[in-house]
Amino acid sequence: MEAKSIWEKTKNLPHFAELRGNVKTDVLIVGGGMAGLLCAYFLKERGVDYLLVEKDTIASGITGNTTAKITAQHGLIYQKLLKTVGAECARQYLEANQAAVKKYFELCGGIDCDFKEKNNFVYSVGNREKIEREVRVLEQLGAKPLFSEARELPIAVAGAVGLSHQAEFHPLKFIQAIADGLNIYEHTFVKGFLKNAAVTRNGRIGFQKLVIATHFPMDNKHGLYFMKLYQHRSYVLALEGAKIPKEMYVDEAKGGFSFRGYENYLLLGGGGHRTGKSGGAWEELRVFARKNYPGAREAAHWAAQDCMTLNGIPYIGKYARGMENSYVATGFNKWGMTSSMVGAMLLADRITENKSSFLKVFDPARSMLHPQLFINLIETAGNFLIPSKRRCPHLGCVLKWNRAEHSWDCPCHGSRFARDGKLLDNPANGGIKQTF
Repeated sequence: MEAKSIWEKTKNLPHFAELRGNVKTDVLIVGGGMAGLLCAYFLKERGVDYLLVEKDTIASGITGNTTAKITAQHGLIYQKLLKTVGAECARQYLEANQAAVKKYFELCGGIDCDFKEKNNFVYSVGNREKIEREVRVLEQLGAKPLFSEARELPIAVAGAVGLSHQAEFHPLKFIQAIADGLNIYEHTFVKGFLKNAAVTRNGRIGFQKLVIATHFPMDNKHGLYFMKLYQHRSYVLALEGAKIPKEMYVDEAKGGFSFRGYENYLLLGGGGHRTGKSGGAWEELRVFARKNYPGAREAAHWAAQDCMTLNGIPYIGKYARGMENSYVATGFNKWGMTSSMVGAMLLADRITENKSSFLKVFDPARSMLHPQLFINLIETAGNFLIPSKRRCPHLGCVLKWNRAEHSWDCPCHGSRFARDGKLLDNPANGGIKQTF
């Protein structure tokens, strides 16, 4: 069975022409995933001259492989933020994401995208105190958290903390609606940048302002994103004949599972690992399913890749000091639907010079002094010492074979390549000539 999400199996997205020749626009958006498309949508609403280019087809990357949960609850993040960045930044993070959830409610009200309001819960298998602490922190930040024993799950848990008025949807049906009428060019690969111009295979695009929404930022010369980000694989099974929970759930532990329903499918997620490392992948999910959902049938399976930041907060704002009038939205830490909306709303405000109180907490120029930085540096330094010809064209790291997905993966920055050398995931901007 081909690895393909149920969203991709049921999509009907519009198609757009390839850009040929030289053009000019006030705002150029590079990247046709959820973040880039929403940014284009909001700029069009405000009457801004914009153009969006996508190297393949819209929503053909991570957006089509999400579990499509819309929630401001990103693990037990608020007790972490309270400790690391303080109450004010934690409150701003909560308010920004709740605003994003609210915006989805507004937009999806007139769109047939299987949108359903749900409670979202983060559970712990063995640490009730963690859950109770998150309840207290959310109350301190002004939310009204829920507590649950999560008895509808097939495993015993110590407790779960939740937020009401969250949601789930079909992301590609949503994109089908919002992309209609947008100024988009597909199969338009940006090879590089000159001053106020992007160079494509067939010409140049002049711009006044630039938004890079390419999942992993494509410019290595500025911003140090190759040090500030690493990538993580996650896996999903769509099961028929399994008990479907009424709400959405995710484990607070890194090695745990996530649960949500869609129509007659249970979407079971987990098996994750750092890109280029080994992990449980789909087999771990299948073992869990055989034990806890005997008789269930696997209808689909797929995987996603997420950019992870140093402290769990996305990078949204000015790209770097050396890139004037350039902006970025990246590092969504497995919560791409809500974070894409936050990014698009904040960048649309920034571009149109509307004030936002949330920009500081997401500032890409914030301090890099975090333990994860040193882990990233050690991973990269150790990789360079390995003798091998199997190297990533991005920055030269040794590629590792992914047995589950039959791909060559970079453990440093997350680029992935098919067996024949074709590029699957950036930050590399091209395939590998030598196959192995």
